[in-house]
Amino acid sequence: MLAALEVFTTVVVGVMVGVEFSVAFVINRILDALPEDSGQLGHAHGGRMLGAVMPFWYIGSLVLAGIWAVARWHHHGTGLVVTAGALLILSVIMSILLLVPINNRNKTWTPDNRPADWKQQLNRWNRYHYVRVAVLIAAFALLVAALA
Repeated sequence: MLAALEVFTTVVVGVMVGVEFSVAFVINRILDALPEDSGQLGHAHGGRMLGAVMPFWYIGSLVLAGIWAVARWHHHGTGLVVTAGALLILSVIMSILLLVPINNRNKTWTPDNRPADWKQQLNRWNRYHYVRVAVLIAAFALLVAALA
């Protein structure tokens, strides 16, 4: 049963990393290449869609890592899982403090109501997101290492 929890946790975090990596290095580049206002509208829609599901995914991943750490407290690799959990906590804090405020503004923008600095705000979100993706990749790598 514990092995299934470990694998399930690793898969859940790994898929989340894949989605966030894709947003950073694929989806945003596609949206930015669209003509006129299409890219900004796509960013707004993506912010609404992913903004609705990602909080559950982030918190769920953190809870799963916490259960894994507690269940295997005195076993090999627990330090890696605890460190991964700490990185997942960092990603949640980063999200709440840095990324969500920008996303909450962005998801309401239309070509008629967006601020003059909307591109700068999206660029700031992207920079923060790159750091968050790096943190998530590190957490995922630690969980994979803990499986070994």
